[in-house]
Amino acid sequence: MSETPGINASPATGESPGGETPADDDMHPVAVSVNGQTYRRAVEARLTLADFIRDELGLTGTHIGCEHGVCGACTILFNGAAVRSCLLLAVQADGAALETVESLAAADGGLNPLQQAFQESHALQCGFCTPGMLLTATALLRENPRPTRAEAREAISGNLCRCTGYAPIISAIVQTGQGG
Repeated sequence: MSETPGINASPATGESPGGETPADDDMHPVAVSVNGQTYRRAVEARLTLADFIRDELGLTGTHIGCEHGVCGACTILFNGAAVRSCLLLAVQADGAALETVESLAAADGGLNPLQQAFQESHALQCGFCTPGMLLTATALLRENPRPTRAEAREAISGNLCRCTGYAPIISAIVQTGQGG
């Protein structure tokens, strides 16, 4: 049985387990703005946006958890909206403006107010859910700069955290909305 080129290919190398690389006609041009920087790559049609961000761009702050859109660890901002990058293909992002957790750092490289509030509220423990929580909260705070606890709870209801019990995360979001 022959192996189809590109099937089971590694996103990083483009090689399949049999050592074959995808044919050029299997590659699609993608141009995206990520954290304000433009990237142009040729990608396979089946490459997820999460894998593109991590493997092609080297931005490993976007975590991959369930790969089914359930956990929220891979949440990024896509044209300002919080989305699950594991549910999108890189080719779908062509022309989009993306923001990852790496974009949140303050100009001096320090923590931004939301990150600082997470630290002060002990809103992270293992840290696996933190990038997705931060970006979900960022989208909320841009839309509603002064959310209530109920609004913050609703906003993060699609993100799973197995460590904190959510209360510190909600407190950090509300604290940020109140100006620190």
